[in-house]
Formats: sequence, C-alpha cells, structure tokens
Amino acid sequence: MGGSYWTNPVVFIVDVIFGLYILAVMLRFLLQWLRADFYNPLAQALVKVTNPPLKPLRRFIPGFAGVDVASIALMVALQMLAQTLIFLMQGVSVGVFAVLFLSIAELLALFLNVFIFAIIIQVIISWISPGAYNPAVSVLYTLTEPVLRPARRMIPPIGGLDLSPLVAILVIQVAKMLALPPIEHLARTLA
Repeated sequence: MGGSYWTNPVVFIVDVIFGLYILAVMLRFLLQWLRADFYNPLAQALVKVTNPPLKPLRRFIPGFAGVDVASIALMVALQMLAQTLIFLMQGVSVGVFAVLFLSIAELLALFLNVFIFAIIIQVIISWISPGAYNPAVSVLYTLTEPVLRPARRMIPPIGGLDLSPLVAILVIQVAKMLALPPIEHLARTLA
C-alpha cells in the first residue's frame, strides 16, 4: 500500500515536468516551422529554455528541408524517457518499440492539442480585447493562421460571425480520432 500511495503523486510530478518541457520544445519547433517573429519576447523565452539541449544536439542532427529534426528527436527522446520512468514507477514492463509508439502518439496528440487550445484562446481574446496587441497574441496568430486560413476559405463569415475556428477545431478533433487509435493499438500489440 505504501508504494502505490507515493507512486501516483510522483508519476504526476514526472508527467507534468516532462510535459511542460516537451511543450516548450514543441512550441519552439512550431514557431520555427511557421516562421514566427523570434524577436517576440515569448519566442525568446522559449529559445532560452530549450537551447541547452538543442544546441549540442544540432551538431549531430542537422535540419532537413526547413524542419528542425533535432527538436523532433529531443521531443521523442524526452517523451520516451518520461514514459519509461512512469512505467518503471508503476512496475509495468514494456518493450522499447511499445514505448516509442506510445511516445509518438502522445506527441501527435500534443501537436494537435496545441492548435486546438491556441484557437480557443485566440477566440476568447478576440471577444475580450479585440484588436489589442500583445506578444502572446502575435504568437497565437502565427500558430493559428495556417490552420484558420483554409477554414475561412471554405466557410466565409456569416453575418459578421467567423465560424472558421469552429470548423478548424472540428477537423483537428476528427484528425485526432482517426490518427491516434491505430498508433496506440500498435503500441499495445508491441507491449
């Protein structure tokens, strides 16, 4: 009973710490991929937080076709380490390939969730303070515009109401429902 009493809080702490850092690396990757303004204070903070592991990693893993492969490798490695630690704390034995595919599924879910939450936050900000400039709003716009632009082309504003965020969130949610289960199923079969 003593082991399980402490296991859940420790697993939670490990999951949160790794999750926040992986989110920072993911945001840096996305902002770099989407060519965000890196003079933005929020982007600068992400660079400072993620530079220590990424700088040396980039010496061995170069970018490819404008994609920061070192960031992807770091996210996969950190997610695999977090999954492995959690399984060890829970006393579960899982193979390396199962951990790899579970990590890929987690990262894909995070990738899609970043867009969902960025769209939701941008919509709320547009209701509360439309037209106001803030460094965070600039980052949100950089993240959401590539997703919202195609949705705006499909459904133009109706009576001044922009439904593109709703359409984009629905499409992203369907993509999650279609993409994640096969990867998770593969991970379970490899476990």
